[in-house]
Order: sequence, then C-alpha cells, then structure tokens
Amino acid sequence: MKKNYIDLLESIYALAQSGIRYTKSPFDMERYQKLLEIATQEYSEFTGLETEVLKERFKNDLGYATPKVGVNGILLDEQGRILVEHRSDDLLWGLPGGWVDIGEDPETAIKREFWEEAKLVVEPVELIQFLAVPAGRFGQPHSSLQALYLCKYISGNIEISLESLEIKFVDPAEVTNWHKNHGEHVQAALRHLKSRI
Repeated sequence: MKKNYIDLLESIYALAQSGIRYTKSPFDMERYQKLLEIATQEYSEFTGLETEVLKERFKNDLGYATPKVGVNGILLDEQGRILVEHRSDDLLWGLPGGWVDIGEDPETAIKREFWEEAKLVVEPVELIQFLAVPAGRFGQPHSSLQALYLCKYISGNIEISLESLEIKFVDPAEVTNWHKNHGEHVQAALRHLKSRI
C-alpha cells in the first residue's frame, strides 16, 4: 500500500508539474496548481518534511517531470581503501557525489563533486552501476537515477569542504553508519572489482 501511495503521489506531482509548464488555459493552470498543492501536502505528511521546504524544492522543477539524476564515485588508494566523507548534514559516512546540474553530463558532475567536496581532480573510468531509486525512499519526494563511477586519482590534496566533517580513505568494512544507500553502492563496487580479478 505504501509503495502504491507514493507512486500515486508522484504521478499527481508529475501531472501537475507538466501541466503548469505547458497549459495555455488560466483555468487549467488553477487546477494544476491545486493538484501540486495537494501533492505537496501529502508528500509533507508522508516524508515528514515541512510543506514550505517541499514547495521551495518543487518550485525549482520546471517542465516535464522526470527523475532527478545523481552521481557517486568510488576512489581507491594503493591499499584498496575507499575515499569516504563524514557528512556535515546528517553526520553519516558517504561517498563523494551529488546531483547532476542542468546542462551537465554525469561524468562532469562526478568530477565537479570530487573537486567541491575534497579538492581532488579525478577521472571517471568506469560506470559500475546505474540505479533507479523510487520516490519516498530516504524521505525524498521524487524518484531518482543514480550513477556510480569508479574514478581514477589525477591530482590534488584532500581538503575538507563545508559539506564534510572529515574525509579519509577507509576499509569499507569499518563503516557501519552509511548515508542513504551508499553502503549498497560500496558493496556493488566491491563485487564489481572482485569480478574483474
């Protein structure tokens, strides 16, 4: 029931968002805005996020409704440890990454994220996995697609940004408190790397 409900909410949101973008009728505009308001209120109750926070997020989504696209990167050191960051937003451990910006391809996005979060220049060398994450998972009011890249170190020295409390290479088995599905990403990467041996 929970999945059907969030799917219904996402469909209402997508219909409202697309309608607001493409309608020429002021009467239909009112209807689409009302649908968006209903979806926002229901998302708020479902996710626990404040209605005003959701309105602000939804306001920035223009045009036809599509999933958001995110990227994360796996960077290994010489000992096979993985670079992780102790995040300042939820105090959990995660991989470098974030949302793909408008006009940006995923490979450029992961390079930008490594630079912004750790001041490291990397090159994505392989797409390890591409996941679909349904709306409602991790309290997100939208569905997303997430690309996980194996990255190669090019240059730079680790520096901490405002997004992190600490950044370091670790044995992934030492981390028990992963941000969202980053632990799943790491396990997928380890399986992938093991299959190449």
